Amino acid sequence: MTLDVQLVGSTTQMAVVNLAPRQVVYCEAGKFLFSSGDVVMETKLTAPGAPGEGGLGGLLRGAVGAGKRVLAGESFAYQHFHTPGGTGLLGLAGVLPGEMRHLELDGSTTWFAEKDAFVAAEAGVDVDIAFSGLGQGLMGGEGFILQKFTGRGSLLIAGAGDFIDINPADHGGVVKVDTGCIVAWDDGITYGVETVGRLNRQGIMSAVFGGEGLTLATLRGNGRVILQSVTIEAFAKALVKNTAKPDQQGLGALGGLFSGSRD
Repeated sequence: MTLDVQLVGSTTQMAVVNLAPRQVVYCEAGKFLFSSGDVVMETKLTAPGAPGEGGLGGLLRGAVGAGKRVLAGESFAYQHFHTPGGTGLLGLAGVLPGEMRHLELDGSTTWFAEKDAFVAAEAGVDVDIAFSGLGQGLMGGEGFILQKFTGRGSLLIAGAGDFIDINPADHGGVVKVDTGCIVAWDDGITYGVETVGRLNRQGIMSAVFGGEGLTLATLRGNGRVILQSVTIEAFAKALVKNTAKPDQQGLGALGGLFSGSRD
């Protein structure tokens, strides 16, 4: 049975899930908003269907899985939701103002996402970590550990700002992206990182004053890419700039003459 999910809102979305009997949804700690009184919530170290937590072996497996999630920027434990027999209402959301996506995994397609994108999934969807390559991760500025989603069922991801779905095959086979704008992509896409221009005068000008740094992500292939309009780095800088004390704003204005921020 397909999970009944309604995405509510515009650029500050939440997912409202109508749980049917025997359906189980799990999410990261901190992504839960509300539920009806007949929804049961349990906190566990493993996802639904994973080897049990009982005994020393189960405890070790749970600890290893929790450690991997921490590496990917996820919470240490999961929250599981189900109803004893009837239907129930469940509300979930990301941690930043932005959109969400409801993806249906068919058992044959793998999805990858930047850390912090995962909100919740239906039992049957497996969450793991993957590596983009140490060199690419360090160059890209987003880290080299990704979230990896396989299995069958509903998956909810979130990001910052508005989303756009792009297939590089519709645009010559490659799309160049600010690394902070990437939310997720499927396994038809190859992720890479390249430098912005050559290391000459124009290349250095673009890197230093263009606001994009030294590298851009490259997404190649025929598949689905989800991008966000707001990068977390830019959002954090805007918060710092606009929460400055009154006596600091004069210096902040001078400091932001070239960069638009106090940094």
